[in-house]
Amino acid sequence: MAEQTSSPRTFNRRPDRVRPVVHEEFKERVLDNRRVTRVVAGGKRFRFRVTIVIGDERGRVGIGVAKGLDVQQAVAKAKADAKKNIMTVSLKDGRTIAHEVTAKYSAAKVMIKPASKGHGLRAGGSVRFVLAFAGIKDATAKVLGRTPNKLTNAMATIEALKKLKA
Repeated sequence: MAEQTSSPRTFNRRPDRVRPVVHEEFKERVLDNRRVTRVVAGGKRFRFRVTIVIGDERGRVGIGVAKGLDVQQAVAKAKADAKKNIMTVSLKDGRTIAHEVTAKYSAAKVMIKPASKGHGLRAGGSVRFVLAFAGIKDATAKVLGRTPNKLTNAMATIEALKKLKA
């Protein structure tokens, strides 16, 4: 009886491919995710509205809002909308803003003050994320008013950043 030698089987495989590492240009954060309904004959139609903020932490920031049939679709659409709405913020010493600024958007009113180096970013809610993604590391911000709406607070922050002069 002939002995069979156990040789490893070799298949025509492609060599292991190195997958390219995708570096995202912007960091992103979902600020708000809401289920919105529309009443139609026969019931209700549900959609999702997503508010997203993106930024490179070096002076560019944007906010996007979009609706979709599911959350994933809404996030993708909001991210595309945010990329269209990118604005550039002039930073003083690369860490803070040049002067105090106040802005209003709808019912939200936001005040942002510059701070000395090492002070840190003192802000709450969606204002904090917008400032952080804009690259502001030292500032104090306050939402003046009583709106808990994250979208209007973020938009008021963007309006305040637009008022900055270099």
